[in-house]
Amino acid sequence: MKTHSDQRRLLLRGALGAFGTIAISGCDRLSQAGWFQETLSAGEVLSRAAHKLLVPRNAMAQEFTEADLSPHFRSNGTSNPENPHYQSLAAHDFKGWALKVDGLVEHPVQLSLAELRAMPNRTQITRHDCVEGWSAIGKWTGVPLARVLEMVRPEPRARFAVFHCADPMDGPGSAPYYESLDMDDAVHPQTILAYALNDQALPVANGAPLRLRVERQLGYKHAKYLDRIELVASLDGVRGGKGGYWEDGYGYQWYAGI
Repeated sequence: MKTHSDQRRLLLRGALGAFGTIAISGCDRLSQAGWFQETLSAGEVLSRAAHKLLVPRNAMAQEFTEADLSPHFRSNGTSNPENPHYQSLAAHDFKGWALKVDGLVEHPVQLSLAELRAMPNRTQITRHDCVEGWSAIGKWTGVPLARVLEMVRPEPRARFAVFHCADPMDGPGSAPYYESLDMDDAVHPQTILAYALNDQALPVANGAPLRLRVERQLGYKHAKYLDRIELVASLDGVRGGKGGYWEDGYGYQWYAGI
């Protein structure tokens, strides 16, 4: 398992690679410098703009066949949230669980797992690419996020979907995991709220009862243990203002397109 320092170093190598070969010894100290963070932020904006310019809005991530499935789809990060409420729900097969969808919407909703399963779904076999360097191919079934957004009718000023999770990443009582997407990626056909993996109910280790799959971005954007989706006009008021747990705390790029 790589440490946060190792992960920052990987990201810095990728960022610096765009500017040519640069010695990276002491990169942890460099990553704390305000001017360098601003440089990386500017690079991210350019990377995101270029990606969206070169890749059509509805371009699809590669899909595979069942013959390509990985023998085991590993769990990464949290495998069983240290959250008493979550543990109680899991012990009762998530019968009392509901996904809240609110924020800048005309019709806030709460959807049970049974209600989500009754909605039109999508199944896709895709590759999960982790920033730590591993990949796995899995078969996911879930509700396209676009269908849920149609139900709640986002207000015109809604620009981002924020995903709030039941996972206290840093131990009991700590702030829960969170991530975000812009509306282009939120309504992409392959962005789904997955409740099944390889034709079985989503295991706890992989994010039960519901996780995000956003197939054109790296693995840390695929939030597990979903509780709530909040539509907002800006990320400035969401925790540290950079849109996600890893982005706010460890300098990861907000846009992780692949």
